Amino acid sequence: MTVTELLETLPYGPAPEAAKPALEWIEAHKGRFGLFIGGKWRDPSTQEWFASINPANAKHLAEVAQGGPDDVNEAVKAARKAFASWSKTPGHVRARYLYAMARQVQKHSRLFAVLETLDNGKPIRETRDIDIPLVARHFYYHAGWAQLMESELSGYEPVGVVGQIIPWNFPLLMLAWKIAPALAMGNTVVLKPAEFTSLTALLFAEICQNIGLPAGVVNIVTGDGRTGAALVEHEGVDKIAFTGSTEIGRIIRRATAGTGKKLSLELGGKSPFIVFDDADLDSAVEGVVDAIWFNQGQVCCAGSRLLVQEGVAEKLYRKLRARMEKLRVGDPLDKAVDIGAIVAPVQLQKIQRLVQKGVEEGAELWQPSWAVPAEGCFYPPTLFTNVAPASTIAQEEIFGPVLAAMTFRTPEEAVRLANNTRYGLAASIWSEDINLALDVATQVKAGTIWINSTNLFDAASGFGGYRESGFGREGGKEGLWEYVKKAERSTANAERKTQSAKRKTQDTLAPDPRPSTLGFPPIDRTAKMFIGGKQVRPDSGYSRAVYGPGGNLIAEVGLGNRKDIRNAVEAARGAFEGWRRTTGHNKAQILYFLAENLEARAFEFARRLELQTGADGMAEVEAAIQALFTAAAWADKYDGVVHNTPIRNVTLAVPEPIGVMGLLCPDDQPLLAIATLAGAALAMGNTLVVVPSPAHPLSATDLYQVLETSDVPAGTFNIVTGERDELAKTLAEHDDVDVVWYAGPQAGRAMVEKASAGNMKRTWTLPESGPLPGMDEILRQATQVKNIWVPYGA
Repeated sequence: MTVTELLETLPYGPAPEAAKPALEWIEAHKGRFGLFIGGKWRDPSTQEWFASINPANAKHLAEVAQGGPDDVNEAVKAARKAFASWSKTPGHVRARYLYAMARQVQKHSRLFAVLETLDNGKPIRETRDIDIPLVARHFYYHAGWAQLMESELSGYEPVGVVGQIIPWNFPLLMLAWKIAPALAMGNTVVLKPAEFTSLTALLFAEICQNIGLPAGVVNIVTGDGRTGAALVEHEGVDKIAFTGSTEIGRIIRRATAGTGKKLSLELGGKSPFIVFDDADLDSAVEGVVDAIWFNQGQVCCAGSRLLVQEGVAEKLYRKLRARMEKLRVGDPLDKAVDIGAIVAPVQLQKIQRLVQKGVEEGAELWQPSWAVPAEGCFYPPTLFTNVAPASTIAQEEIFGPVLAAMTFRTPEEAVRLANNTRYGLAASIWSEDINLALDVATQVKAGTIWINSTNLFDAASGFGGYRESGFGREGGKEGLWEYVKKAERSTANAERKTQSAKRKTQDTLAPDPRPSTLGFPPIDRTAKMFIGGKQVRPDSGYSRAVYGPGGNLIAEVGLGNRKDIRNAVEAARGAFEGWRRTTGHNKAQILYFLAENLEARAFEFARRLELQTGADGMAEVEAAIQALFTAAAWADKYDGVVHNTPIRNVTLAVPEPIGVMGLLCPDDQPLLAIATLAGAALAMGNTLVVVPSPAHPLSATDLYQVLETSDVPAGTFNIVTGERDELAKTLAEHDDVDVVWYAGPQAGRAMVEKASAGNMKRTWTLPESGPLPGMDEILRQATQVKNIWVPYGA
């Protein structure tokens, strides 16, 4: 037998990793783990434990505590007590603790890797070479931000006590993603690991003890969904950070609505893997392996939809089937294994059910010829071809090693197929034409885009989704904003001058200029709505009265309803793509023109403001003009960054518009509020449905005459007058609205946040009166960051 023949027929030899050190660690705890609260271990108040099972062989590993509401309460109390001192701890000191965590993870990296593989079922190669190094990287990276917080995030302070709920697919890595930035910014944490995979979180708790982390800064409460619900609902928690399914994320959004809790959600995905006909197909095949069979496909951003250009589809499928035939499924502790175990029987059953559904709906199933181990939770790599874009396996997140393949003819069709999903977490684009790849990358609606690569992660690059994949970012500087808030200043009350402090009495107003010099009565002015670039009457046929500060009737405005909102949203959606693609320079020119035309009618707007509010109208008009100039200035200056990720690539963090925005304006300073909020949103490329203040709507209805003469594209800026909360509910429930900004009473804020859970749209709620937010915060709220990874090198 020749060497060549020997290499072709030589079977893999086993290369097992020793499980003994991890099992000895479990045995040292007598196979039972309590809760880590206030720096100490304690038994759960429930006196209940549940089993942690090795999914590769169904063997019992340990018993883990079932935390109850009383335990969550004690953990929150400990975190609140610790926050008083931790939030004031110098950044350098916090950096030292985070640095110590990174060093400890590295010192015990093998123990962490083996324990993770035993508890989760993923191959040791992945835990050893990917997960654990990334865990250390996150703590190192955020140690740097702790050191720099005072200078680089001046004016911001920690949020408070943070409740964090993490999934079972990357147990320790998700812990690092959440704990590292929270601690770096001065928050304290109550973390609930997934019930299937709690062990590495408990080992991490020991590290916290070993480095002398102050008691209560990190608390670990294990348990099932009931424990997570208790944490979400606890009044003492200031923020919830959750990674998991969209269904649970929707429940959390509704549960936190109106509570004032800050919220970030990293949810499900159905990511496209797009292969153009000029791609390196051999590289693309290896990319597919990493995209869908990494971690058994149990990855939120798994490339589970393969979109292939028709001309190379069959060739790629042949190469892919040949590669699948050589993949090895088996003992996760074997270093020669490619695909490990599914985390639990319930997840395996879900995969089997959805695969059967794919067969029933007519897709063609292909699996390798070999069988998976009979013992344990294993499933073979699976390829579906001839998949209909609307089929279940093309739309639902399977969370397993199952790939659904479809074909396309043109780049435009590829983009449409890629965006034909309710999710928007990630995408992978394969082409040797970098111009084509980057053009498609800007059009795919996803938070992370990999070009000729896939599943690249680093602490320096933010990660998070669009649409029903959630909101907020983890990693990079953009991830830090989730764990800070504007610092409260002692002079705040002095600076917050209310409108009442600036009121004039009604009898000091100049005479109404409307009466004719001929003695005729004034002509009745009809304040219409503005939809699709046209003045329109309300569908309802009703109007509502507008009164001045003295109770006198000034005018009437249309009473908008659901149909008016529908029409306005359709107009805004139709205008979005064109406005999004408008250059920053051209957007700035339109905003400058808008300010110019407003200035030409300053006296008219000032008079109208005085009639509505009794305030100094000319001062507000001048402030509104300045706000439009500021928005115009930012239109071509709100830049992205190039992240310093430690591999040979350029990672572009690009701020993008969110889409169609519902903007419900505050009562104070009605013209300035529109100019500031709507101006910034337009500058960033969003299209708007604006509901002006119900008390002072006339500045908005006068404004559409300025919009008509300022080259604002039809549909970009729509105005619907009416009852604020009624229209807000319609906008929040509308599936084609991407974000809602609402300024109003507490009950309305709760309603908007709860109603938004339907399509998991972003919301930003503000008081109905008081000072407007700073421009830096407004611009962040008007954009979402897309990270585009572009490798380079020969």
